[in-house]
Amino acid sequence: MAAAARLLRAVSLLLSCLSAAVSSRRDALELRDTDFDYLAAEHETMLVKFYAPWCGHCKKLAPEFEKAATRLKGSVQLAKVDCTAHSETCARFGVSGYPTLKIFRYGKDSGPYDGPRTAEGIYQYMRKQTGPDSVHLKTRDDLRSFINNYEASIIGVFSGAHSPGLAEFLKAAGLLREQFRFAHITDLQLAEEHGCSSECVLLFRPPRLANMFEDGVEVFRDHLTISSLRRFIRDHIYGLCPHMTLENRDRLQVRDLLTAFYDLDYHHNVRGSNYWRNRVMKAASKHTGRGLMFSVANKKDFLSELESDFGVGTSDGGDLPLVTIRTKLGYKYTMREEFTRDGKSLERFLEDYFAGRLKRYVKSEPVPEQNTAAVKVVVAETFDDIVNNPDKDVLIQFYSPSCPHCKKLEPAYRELAHTLYTDQNIVIAKMNAVDNDVPLGYDVQGYPTIYLAPVGRKDEPMRYEGGRELQDFLRFLKREAGHGLVDGGAKDEL
Repeated sequence: MAAAARLLRAVSLLLSCLSAAVSSRRDALELRDTDFDYLAAEHETMLVKFYAPWCGHCKKLAPEFEKAATRLKGSVQLAKVDCTAHSETCARFGVSGYPTLKIFRYGKDSGPYDGPRTAEGIYQYMRKQTGPDSVHLKTRDDLRSFINNYEASIIGVFSGAHSPGLAEFLKAAGLLREQFRFAHITDLQLAEEHGCSSECVLLFRPPRLANMFEDGVEVFRDHLTISSLRRFIRDHIYGLCPHMTLENRDRLQVRDLLTAFYDLDYHHNVRGSNYWRNRVMKAASKHTGRGLMFSVANKKDFLSELESDFGVGTSDGGDLPLVTIRTKLGYKYTMREEFTRDGKSLERFLEDYFAGRLKRYVKSEPVPEQNTAAVKVVVAETFDDIVNNPDKDVLIQFYSPSCPHCKKLEPAYRELAHTLYTDQNIVIAKMNAVDNDVPLGYDVQGYPTIYLAPVGRKDEPMRYEGGRELQDFLRFLKREAGHGLVDGGAKDEL
């Protein structure tokens, strides 16, 4: 009897797990040509992923999309369309690449989804797509509840429902709702305790980021327009030291940015997360106005970036924060000294940074001991010496060792180098763009990417967009190189 009972419990547990798995899979609808229109029309807001099963980016997105579908169940419907099986629907909505994500409202295409591709990012982005552009807060309890949120809150305070300022505020909320949370008040008394006794806009930073170095609320009293409100939010939303996430990093990294990476977790350990942030903020408060922004981030979220961009390993730093600076020009620095609890090591790092004494971190392969082949090998540390040589025209190919297109190009590119081997005025070169930092001015988004750095115009490299045969390259160089070409005899690779 006992064995039978155990078997029954095991079967019950298995069925429960299978039921949960099936339920999770069904949280994202699978739509087809035959049912897309009538099923999509049933939902006020729907996020649709158009994909192809063979697409690598689609495979990477799939588990994040499913997690988001489960979290959004009941508020926003997520759905997917396999474009290899249901091409009619995909063609109708102009899908030309995978994955393509679009937002639909009652079956009508409302526009592209431009948000993050993580489960958390999709969740946060799509939550903002539901409900009104701005929530009407009618009581103090409504106000306290709204601002007690993980994200920042922008609240317009107006004297009545017919205020011209309110109409402009609602327009701005409609345009910016995907990025920020908006609410409004039509009773001035509700906002008096926050220093707002006349019409204004209040920006509340998240309570989890409260600190002694800055106020938790900013007040906007200028003439309200969509542009002026947008500027106010942009200038004040982050404060002295924002929490950088995978979702907001692109907006933060357009500035010179110092980031302290550590075991940050605002969901489960607010006090511990703010322990190190307060030390960063102390330094930030001393250097306001010097053009450097400060931030903190979860080290685990950015491990791949730290490893690839800064050469930092998973064990580096231990439990102490790792500190980096990335400038808007792409220069990178790392704090080599351990982060001390008194913050003095961070101060010394900042003093050296502002004094220009820090050595930039450059990811580079070792400099080749011999570089006598027809195609010269360039690494990050030799880029200036070879490519920016003021006396030579340099054609450089940025490649990936695993790229099949690069391997296909290799014979023609080597033949070009052989053909021009005796021309002392031109260099045919290549650089592994995966294991070396690509300098500014060279936009490498795919492989191979080829540029000409001509004599007299090294700061304006010219992207090569022509054919991939020998004569195509020769015609281009004859037309664009600063020196005339000298076709020489080929030399064997050494």
